[in-house]
Amino acid sequence: MTENTDTILEALPARLKEARKAQGLSLDAIANLSGVSRSMVSQIERGESSPTIATLWNLTRALNVDFAGLLDDKDAGDRIDVLRAPEVPTIDNMGQGCRIAILSPPEEAGGHEVYDITLQAAGVLKSQPHTRGTTEQLAVLEGAVRVISGSAVQDLSVGDTARYAADVPHEISALEGAARVFLIVKSS
Repeated sequence: MTENTDTILEALPARLKEARKAQGLSLDAIANLSGVSRSMVSQIERGESSPTIATLWNLTRALNVDFAGLLDDKDAGDRIDVLRAPEVPTIDNMGQGCRIAILSPPEEAGGHEVYDITLQAAGVLKSQPHTRGTTEQLAVLEGAVRVISGSAVQDLSVGDTARYAADVPHEISALEGAARVFLIVKSS
């Protein structure tokens, strides 16, 4: 953080209120989502009460805002958050012959997830149904893949994009060698 403690405490009420209003949430709604009482949220937003770290954490999670960013004096447009290639979390034990790089921030899990998936020759990623209404959008970056969603089957090659239901059993498999896809999972 680049501000001193007094400046942070002065800016916090306005930043919390701004984040709540940006999401169109009432005081009652944020109270229900965060577990912080409506009166406490109101007092914090008016600058009449300083929240504990636990209260602030609950509010930022409910608002889906970055805890540190809320306290930082830099405008979000004035910075670029970077995660270098070696730091990108990957999963190698799902599917067969597949590596999944997780590109979306952890706070978006279960809402809007982004993956870079590399499939070895004959690699396959089989998935059980996600929550009702979940969809996936896939773009083929390298090679060719077969996408199965329920009983629907579609073969895709470089540059092709597919959107399909992910609340049914579904899978992505490499055809004719290795492949790489960009996948967006969107839960409703």
